[in-house]
Amino acid sequence: MALRGTNQEFGRPYNRRIVLETIRLHGPLTRADIARRVGLTPQTVANIVREIEHQGFIVSGRQAPKGRGYPAATLAINPEGGFAVGVHVTPRGLEAGLINLAGVVIARAERSLPRVDPDTAFREIEAMVGELAAMRPNGRMLGVGMAMPGPFDVDSMSFVGPTTLEGWRGVPIRQALATATGLPAFIEVDLAAAAHGERLYGAGRSHRTFYYLYFGVGLGGCMVEDGAALRGAWGNAGEIGHMPVVPGGDPCPCGNAGCLERYVSLDAYERRAAEIGEAAWIAEAAGPFRAALVTIENLCDPETIVVGGLAPKRLLERLAEAAAPLPNSIAARRDRRAPRVTYSPVGQDTVLLGAAALAVSGVLSPRFGMMFAEGPRRTARDPILEASGAHAP
Repeated sequence: MALRGTNQEFGRPYNRRIVLETIRLHGPLTRADIARRVGLTPQTVANIVREIEHQGFIVSGRQAPKGRGYPAATLAINPEGGFAVGVHVTPRGLEAGLINLAGVVIARAERSLPRVDPDTAFREIEAMVGELAAMRPNGRMLGVGMAMPGPFDVDSMSFVGPTTLEGWRGVPIRQALATATGLPAFIEVDLAAAAHGERLYGAGRSHRTFYYLYFGVGLGGCMVEDGAALRGAWGNAGEIGHMPVVPGGDPCPCGNAGCLERYVSLDAYERRAAEIGEAAWIAEAAGPFRAALVTIENLCDPETIVVGGLAPKRLLERLAEAAAPLPNSIAARRDRRAPRVTYSPVGQDTVLLGAAALAVSGVLSPRFGMMFAEGPRRTARDPILEASGAHAP
């Protein structure tokens, strides 16, 4: 979706975010490029650029001359212009990463806390965020994003079973995260956070339309089309782990039997490989995995299915090899440019990057800017307006 500025009253905070987000997503760009993209006058863009460059969000540079004269200055995001913390909560424990505006993991912290309860989790998250923020003592901390297993608000599935966070029902999660960290807080289901990270830093650079298959403790996925993650009516699209694939199969905590993640997930791998060995588990899981891939292709028609998540790449490759060759589907086209199944180039950091990116986008996005107004009608703190007193190192 194109980012466009506005000439409406009290539009300055919105326009700042339009320009900053355009540079963050598409830079380096010249001022003229930005003006054309966002529909603002060159003078308005120049004024905004001067302000956010002074605040340390962006940096300017010049390309090497290719002919007479000097090329126009280009503007790019300053990687050290701000930081966010991505937090991933799983049935195994906690992981957090400090991420800069270029999507680089600066530092990380982990806690092995199987079946962690909410009080302990937020106490540890507070400590982890403090540890990470200390890595950039003069840095501008924008916010914190947390990814956790879904689905949300489904009585028979939310916080039920070994692939979820049992005992978390009814917890005001976003409020607790904001209270623990003192930062703007954002929450997303792990599969969607991972797809968001993949869109920004991984397969999204090569494919505008792809399906991200998240191989975590459970199994889920998310369709990304033209840069947007498709989330469904209640934000729970992609819970394919609860798709029944084995008639009369193993009981699932959701109440059904033969659900996919009972056979294809880290939980399934650890349970079955301990009993029958890794090779036997791969042979056993190959059939349900193959059926899932073809189902995704026929339902979603992606350019490719990107497989990633918490599982080691070696394990994912062995499973995909066992599932090959894939049966016929609408993806079996002669004019294909990408393989039907690929692997995440980001790897196991995808969730952390996606969670942190939620916070960056949430705080710096144009939509957040609509919360603010200049002068007497201003009703909330604007971190970009206040940034002039908090320069990044």
